[in-house]
Amino acid sequence: MDQIQHKFVNLGGLKLHVADIGTGPNVVVFLHGFPEIWYSWRHQMVALAGAGFRAIAPDYRGYGLSDPPPEPEKTSFKVITSDLLGMLDALGLAKVFLVAKDYGARPAFLLALEHPERILGVISLGIPYFPPAPSQFHKYLPEGFYISRWKEPGRAEADFGRFDTKTVLKNIYILFSRSEIPIAEENQEIMDLVDPSTPLPPWFSEEDLAAYAALYEKSGFPNALQVPYRSSGEEYNITDPTAKVAILAVMGGKDYFLKFPGIEDLIKSGKLKEFAPNSEITFIPEGTHFVQEQFPEQVNQLILHFLHKQLKLE
Repeated sequence: MDQIQHKFVNLGGLKLHVADIGTGPNVVVFLHGFPEIWYSWRHQMVALAGAGFRAIAPDYRGYGLSDPPPEPEKTSFKVITSDLLGMLDALGLAKVFLVAKDYGARPAFLLALEHPERILGVISLGIPYFPPAPSQFHKYLPEGFYISRWKEPGRAEADFGRFDTKTVLKNIYILFSRSEIPIAEENQEIMDLVDPSTPLPPWFSEEDLAAYAALYEKSGFPNALQVPYRSSGEEYNITDPTAKVAILAVMGGKDYFLKFPGIEDLIKSGKLKEFAPNSEITFIPEGTHFVQEQFPEQVNQLILHFLHKQLKLE
């Protein structure tokens, strides 16, 4: 960890924080989800650097050590994708692999669709390839569905505001590590779904929680609520949604996302191959929503196998 360097890329006056380790010619860019940050890739970055790759993990605008945008409510997936493209240009990276977690897969897939000449391959954790489109899940789930609650302006702010930053992150990590979709009753808020005495998952230490809390205390949650939750209805108008690049999806067998309406059936049906013919899905049976932190060695081996396979095909 102490070998990871920290730098800033200037994007039109906004400074994007980038964690960077390794000096190999092949570069892997890691894209976090929520409630994550560059730090969530610590196990993968060190392992890949040790295997001869260069590993880079940015904080999105308004997250962690990156500057907040002047108008957070205007941030979108398209803006995040543009930031990432600008980061690649600023760092002089012509072609890279992308490893993306949860909603980080959306900008990864957008880059693969719009700039396939820049992308050597994509690994997505927790979500397979879908053609980018507005989310519809809230239409089929109760009003207390966490995404519906967090989409509502002011609702999450009031809920989170009852607790310190560390407690909010602890609660979300606990909720997202379960196998059931977080859904509150009508008279509950999402934070109320976690009993205060519930311990952290065994693979997530108090030191890890403190590292996350320090970064989120700086940035707060405005941008995290904007992207992904309040941008989930974004339109993309992509003419050809078929992904041409190689994609590996790594799914936790106990990830609550598999309980989203239609997801498990869609994965098992094989229909996703229609949208991404050069794609594969592999499961870590005991994995939950945070497989890269829960089972780092297994995930590292899957990543390295994919990278070496694609480099042989180049």
